[in-house]
Amino acid sequence: MHKELVEVPRTTLKFYKYKEDGLTFYEFNATECSPPEPMVNTIHGLTMLKSENDRLVGIFFHEPTPLYEKIASFCEYEATELESGDFKIVFKKL
Repeated sequence: MHKELVEVPRTTLKFYKYKEDGLTFYEFNATECSPPEPMVNTIHGLTMLKSENDRLVGIFFHEPTPLYEKIASFCEYEATELESGDFKIVFKKL
């Protein structure tokens, strides 16, 4: 799969776009950041979700539970713990 670097306004991390199974993914890695940078980048990254086929994928060094409360009214998510102990969170707009 080809991942393309994309610009996401007001973010400090690199975001990549790719397509898989008819879905468009925007992905970033926040494992080397400290709070509040992962949450800030996630909130701005969520602005990229324009259709029901768009997803935001964040890789975090811990599960970002405080973030879940902030996005509950407009977004759902699926969290997976990776073998490394990091967490992969896939976000989808409601």
